[in-house]
Amino acid sequence: MKKGRLKWLFGTMLSSSLILAACGGGGTQEETGDSGGESGGSSDSGGGEEAAGGEESYEWRFITEESKGQMQYEYAQEFADRLAEKSDGQISIEVLEFGGLGTEVDQVAQLQSGAVEMAIISPGFTGTMVEEGQVFALQFLLPDNQEDVHELLESSEALNEDLAGLYEEQNIMPLSFFTEGFMQWTGSRKLAEPSDFEGFTMRTQDSPLIRQSYEQYGADSTVMSAGDLYTSLQNGAVDGQENPIFFIADSSYHEVQDHMTISNHNSYVAMMTVNPTFYNDLPEDIQSMFDETVEEMRDVGFELQDNLNSELLSDIENNEDTPTEITELTSEQRDAFRELALPMREFYRENGGAEAGAILDKLESEIEDITGS
Repeated sequence: MKKGRLKWLFGTMLSSSLILAACGGGGTQEETGDSGGESGGSSDSGGGEEAAGGEESYEWRFITEESKGQMQYEYAQEFADRLAEKSDGQISIEVLEFGGLGTEVDQVAQLQSGAVEMAIISPGFTGTMVEEGQVFALQFLLPDNQEDVHELLESSEALNEDLAGLYEEQNIMPLSFFTEGFMQWTGSRKLAEPSDFEGFTMRTQDSPLIRQSYEQYGADSTVMSAGDLYTSLQNGAVDGQENPIFFIADSSYHEVQDHMTISNHNSYVAMMTVNPTFYNDLPEDIQSMFDETVEEMRDVGFELQDNLNSELLSDIENNEDTPTEITELTSEQRDAFRELALPMREFYRENGGAEAGAILDKLESEIEDITGS
């Protein structure tokens, strides 16, 4: 739908930080169709081959859960462009849109097997694999300010060490966590108080905690891939969903939903991940270049989500062809949902894996240190 506007937005927003302006750079020249190959770090050089000039060359794949013009894809493409420039073309990364290797769950398996070297993964799609990762599904836990969320995701020991270590045991190495913005609800009817969810079918990711959270409000839940969601909203198979504003707008969910609630009930957190064998086998200079780019992308990613979400909210508000009624929850309305969401922290402690209690305790303390409350 708004691809032209999105391209303009990315170009304007990142003009001061982009090193390369060309779209589609990095790795797209090689499309072997081999989903496995030897690229997953199986060689000592991390999948490198001898280039004409005698240097190793590297051709990697980076899978995302979103499409061109959306945050994860643009994050990955900027990452690829920066590494291509830093390495004078020695590193070539092909960025793959969602669906190229199956569902979100399929893509996780591709990373674990080494069929792709890098992936952006939402913890909600690994909730039955690394149960502790469901901590991100706890509504009204993360700070109410995106700058504070950004600081927490950068600095948290509970996340970057404790939780990341659990993912590494599953052959997934998180290198950073980043926010895609506040989560909002869309629905076939207005969602302003818990009773509005009674008899309401909510699409969720494959996380027992997310499903239970909506059942706390009185809703039914249905696990579904994003690839099936638009049609299911359109034909009424599900009544609503949650996502950041930019994803709602670019996926056109608001065009088949009459209502959107600015609830800010959570932040959508994603992980920049690599296959551990691939990463650990990289030569020291290439790994240092890789790490440097991960650090650079922290602020770039935050600016990206901030601009996308604010700009595309205006698009939804001004869409006269398929108008959407927008409701912003008052503090009292948010408190009513928060009260029902608080017991889910105990649910997480009891059902979120062996390390859940320790991770949540540490994370709550870190949040208090940042927010002062």
